[in-house]
This record gives sequence, structure tokens and C-alpha cells, in this order.
Amino acid sequence: MRPAIGVTIGYDERRAGLHVLRNEYIRSVEQAGGLPLVLAPGWPEDAPELLDRLQGLVLSGGEDVDPALYGEARHRKLGKVVRERDVFELALAREALKRDLPLLAICRGHQVLNVATGGTLIQDIPSEVTGAVEHDPRRERWQRAHMVQIHEGTRLRDILERGTVSVNSFHHQAIARVGDGLVVSAVSTGDRLIEAVEMADRRFVLGVQWHPESFWNREDGFQALFAALVSTSRR
Repeated sequence: MRPAIGVTIGYDERRAGLHVLRNEYIRSVEQAGGLPLVLAPGWPEDAPELLDRLQGLVLSGGEDVDPALYGEARHRKLGKVVRERDVFELALAREALKRDLPLLAICRGHQVLNVATGGTLIQDIPSEVTGAVEHDPRRERWQRAHMVQIHEGTRLRDILERGTVSVNSFHHQAIARVGDGLVVSAVSTGDRLIEAVEMADRRFVLGVQWHPESFWNREDGFQALFAALVSTSRR
């Protein structure tokens, strides 16, 4: 039986009342042997019951996280925030960590994971980080934007079997103070911003700032991340 992998979903910015999720997330989970189940924003108190039905979790990309949730005022360059989604996904992340449920956090999800563990975010890289590389270029989803250095001795390095990788990039925020229990496993080579975090004392907890799902149908992609998630979820 395929392990059920929950995938979070956001709201459509162009059409009120509708949800949206790139099919790349679904294809990536399916290709790795998992059964994807979409999780729309709901009541945070429902997180335990929802996770009872899952063997793994993917926190997907999307809007900025409300800085009030990590104790900061809004930056003038802050993008759209959806408080309902924020509190729901924070509850999912914390409950997943509590029960050691395998978790892959992507872009916004990577940031949600950090906030869920007590960390903070850089709210706008271009205006807050001097000399930053371009982290939100106008490119196709699968086009590479910059290089990332993966630290030795990390789960990420074991999975990708490389010390450096070229990644796509669609974000203007990043991790500032790292959350409790998380360790940095990769940084961008140009400006040393955090590109990946993980937890060594969990079965599988990994966050990446880029979008590995966008390479699901390309040989030189990051399908190994989804394969590792699903493989761990089977156990």
C-alpha cells in the first residue's frame, strides 16, 4: 500500500474563494510512490486528526508568513499574507514534529517550518541583505537561478550525493534566526543565505528554499528528495 502524503494548498490570488496548487507537487509524490492527499487550510485544532490519516507531509510554497507569528512588525515590502493558512500549517508542522512524521518543507513551507520551531525570517531580501544574489528572477519554473553549497555530514548531502547544486529560486524572504532543533544544511554560495535546514534527531525533517517539485519530469532534478520522504514514510 502506498503511504499517504499530505500536501498543503493555498488560495488563488487571482480568483477569490478558490484554492490553487501546482500539479508538480502531486506528480512528484506520485512518481516517488506516494499517494498525495491535498490539505486545504482549515481549523488548526484539526491537525492531529488529519495527520492520523497520513504517513508523510509536504508543506508547499506560497504567500509570505505573517511576521506577527514570529514577533515582528510588518516590513514595508512584505507581500500578501493569509493568516488562516499560516496558523493551519504551523499547527500541522508542530504536530508532525511532535509525532515524528516525515516532513518535506518547500520554499514557504521551509519558512513555516522555521517559524514553527521558534525561528524568524528576513522579510525582504533585496532591501535587507546587502550584496544578495537574485532570489526571485523572472524565469521558467525549472530554470536554475544560483548555486547552493550543501554542508558535509547532512541528510541533504546524503540524499543528493553532491556538495553543490544549481537551483531554481522564487522567493524574497529567507530564514533569519534558525528555529530550535533545526540545523543549517545548505547556503547559497553568493550571499550565504540559508537554503536548507533539517533535524538530525527525527526520521525525516527537511526544508529547502528552492522548488524541487518543478523538476519532477527532468533527469537532472531533485526527485531524490521526494523518494527519501516516501521511503521513510513507508517505514
